[in-house]
Amino acid sequence: MVAAAGIMLGQWQTRRAEEKIEIQQRLESRAKQAPLLALPADSAIDEAEFRHVLLSGEFIPQWTIYLENRPHAGVSGFHVLMPFRIAGSSQVVMVGRGWAPRDAVDRTRVPQLVTPTGVVRIQGVLRRGAGHVLQLGQPDAPRPGAILQNLDIVALAEASALPLSTAVIEQTGAPEAAGDGLVRDWPLPSLGVDRHRAYALQWYALAAMALIFFLVTGLKRGRNDKA
Repeated sequence: MVAAAGIMLGQWQTRRAEEKIEIQQRLESRAKQAPLLALPADSAIDEAEFRHVLLSGEFIPQWTIYLENRPHAGVSGFHVLMPFRIAGSSQVVMVGRGWAPRDAVDRTRVPQLVTPTGVVRIQGVLRRGAGHVLQLGQPDAPRPGAILQNLDIVALAEASALPLSTAVIEQTGAPEAAGDGLVRDWPLPSLGVDRHRAYALQWYALAAMALIFFLVTGLKRGRNDKA
C-alpha cells in the first residue's frame, strides 16, 4: 500500500516537472518571436503569453494601482500598475510600469511617479496576470491609487468603467529611457522543475524502502514459520 502510494506520487511529481519544462520551452520560444504590434483578444492571450509587445497609447495615471508585498533584492516595495489606452482604439490594458520601494516609516505613502503625457510608445512582455500573493482577509475594492495585495482585473474594470483587457503588460526598457526611475527586473515564472524532481525522488525512495521492508519481513516470517 505504501509502496504503491509512493510510486503514484512520484509519477505525479515527474509529470509536473515535465509540464513545467514545456512551459519553460514555450516561454523561451515566444520570447524569440517578433514583437506584437497590437493587443491580442482576451481569447488569444494564453497563446500569446510571454510574447514581446510594442504598443502606442496614453497612460491613465488617475487609476494607478500599487501591489504590495512585492520585494526586490530583499527590499519591501510595490509593483506599480497603470492603465494604458491603446492608440486608435478603445482598448485599455494594465501596464506594470516597474517596482518602487515602500516608505519604511509611512506604509500608506505611495511613490511619486513621473508619467509621460500624450501618446507614447512602450515595450514589454505580455502576461496573463500580475502575479498573485497570499491574500490576507477580504480584498479591498479597487479605487484610484489603491494599495492592493492582488489585482482583480474584472473588479477594476467595473470600478473604473475602463474596457480593460484581461492581460497585463510588464514594461521593459531602461528606467532612464522612461525617466521614471522604476526598477524593471520582473520575476520569471516560478517553475520549480528541480523541486518536483527532488520530490519525485523522495517518493520513489519511500516506495523502494517500503518494498524492501515488505520483502525482509516476509522472509523473516517465512523462516520463523519453518522453524
